[in-house]
Amino acid sequence: MLYYDFHIHSALSPCGSEDMTPNNIVNMAKLCGLDAIAVSDHNSVKNVKAVIEAGKRIGISVIPAMEVETEESVHILTLYPDINAAEEAASAVYKALPDIKNRPEIFGQQLIMDSEDNVVGIEEKLLISPASLSLNTLFDIVKSAGGLFIPAHIDRHSYSILSVLGFMPEDLDIKTVEVSKNTTDLSSYIENRPQLKKYKILRNSDAHYLDQFAERSAFLDLENPFDIFL
Repeated sequence: MLYYDFHIHSALSPCGSEDMTPNNIVNMAKLCGLDAIAVSDHNSVKNVKAVIEAGKRIGISVIPAMEVETEESVHILTLYPDINAAEEAASAVYKALPDIKNRPEIFGQQLIMDSEDNVVGIEEKLLISPASLSLNTLFDIVKSAGGLFIPAHIDRHSYSILSVLGFMPEDLDIKTVEVSKNTTDLSSYIENRPQLKKYKILRNSDAHYLDQFAERSAFLDLENPFDIFL
């Protein structure tokens, strides 16, 4: 049994706390009793390597990830089997972002860090813009990189595939969806939406601050977290 939280933002996300450093993230995960996490910043993976290295030092597995906003304003959680695959997909996403400069006084800093929590760069392009990629195009990018395409927080009233489209697109081979931790009665939620019963369900924190981490509750019947790609 493997306890996880696959939707965590670092200080690279402008809406994330500057306290969300690589070491703070993995140490909080350990305090919460988690075995595996994923750092899923908005439209970028530039802090993933640092968190992977920090996680190795204390025995926390870190899956490369990214939360992408499509041109339909839908958030998709994407997970990758390795950093090279993540960077391949992230390159395509970054090119599709509008050339809008971040305004840190409004949106927050976008800090790039090393595994010792040193700031080694600042991302200038605003990462919380929607990419000029359709759901179908992003699906192809993620699948080409060997990743998982997971509609994020489908229970929310904004930026979710159900709130925007009103349905799950049948032309995409989606196998997994994410429900936020705000839906406490998952069984009732699914029971009232029978169209969701065919999907695997992940429950993640979408933490932007250290006090938003998920406790040791959501688990997978796996020994190795990377077996989710099999």
